[in-house]
Amino acid sequence: MTLAPNSAPQAKAEKLDPFYPIVDSAAWVGRLVGVGARLIQLRIKTKDEATVARETRESLSLCRKAGATLIVNDYWRIAIAEGADWVHLGQEDLDTADLAAIRKAGLKLGVSTHDELELVRGLVVAPDYVALGPIFPTISKDMAFVPQGLERLAEWKRRVSPLPLCAIGGLDLERAKLCLAAGADIVSVISDITLNADPEARAKQWIAATRTA
Repeated sequence: MTLAPNSAPQAKAEKLDPFYPIVDSAAWVGRLVGVGARLIQLRIKTKDEATVARETRESLSLCRKAGATLIVNDYWRIAIAEGADWVHLGQEDLDTADLAAIRKAGLKLGVSTHDELELVRGLVVAPDYVALGPIFPTISKDMAFVPQGLERLAEWKRRVSPLPLCAIGGLDLERAKLCLAAGADIVSVISDITLNADPEARAKQWIAATRTA
C-alpha cells in the first residue's frame, strides 16, 4: 500500500450501532443477534480458511435475517467471496490486502489505529470508520501499545470526524459510557460479554445503555 501525505477522511459517515461486540464464531453471532445486537465483528484467528468461510457464511445469514451488520475481520478474500458488506483490517493487514479489490467488490472498510503514524496511514485508505485502542488495559490480546485513554480518544474524534470512531480495548459497560461521552461513536467489547456468566443478559445491558447514550 502506498501512503500519500496530508490525507484526510472523506466526508462520509454511515450511522452504525454503538454496541459493537467482537466474537469468534457463528454460534456467538447467533446468540447476540438473538438479543438485539445490530453490529458484530467476526474475528477468527486460529482456524483454517475453509472453517472461516463456513463461519462467515453462517454469520452473514444470521445477521441478514436479524437486520444486523456483520464485519469480517482480516479475511478480505473470504468477505468478498461470501458477499459480506464490511471488512475490518488491522495495520498488518493493510500491508497485504488488495484495497482496490475490496472497494471494487463494494465492501465498506474499518481500520485499526494505535498511534499517530497509524492514524495517518489509516486515513489514506479512506475508511468508513476508524478504531482506536486500547483505550484501557486489555486481556483480550497482547498489545505493543500503552492504553490510549479518554483524552486521546477525544483528540482522535476531532481528527477523524465525520467518520465514526470506535473505542476498543479493556471496556466494560461503565468505561464504555465514558468513551461515548468522550466522543466515541461506537464501543467495541470482547471479554465483558464472552466471559460473562450470562452473556445475553450482559449484552442487553450494553444495548440499553449505549443506545440511550
